[in-house]
Amino acid sequence: MTINTELTISFSPTHRLQWEEAQQKDVILYPEGMVELNQSSAEILKHCDGSRTLAQIVTALEEKFSTSGLTNDISSFLEDALKNGWIQQP
Repeated sequence: MTINTELTISFSPTHRLQWEEAQQKDVILYPEGMVELNQSSAEILKHCDGSRTLAQIVTALEEKFSTSGLTNDISSFLEDALKNGWIQQP
């Protein structure tokens, strides 16, 4: 599976992204368990709201953190997230 750059990206309806107080970090909850996320991964997934394409997610995060050159890192993470079923595309 690869990210289609023309399509929007949304978080999977079978998973839930939330702050977990006990771990002091964002996590993905799903029927089989939980995945702890680092801050970068959580920020990327928070932008997967079904209204943005890969390029729009990259632009939003580069603006938020006043940086550039994030395309490869974000794309690579989202490819893994897609394979894990955390995100989906129409």
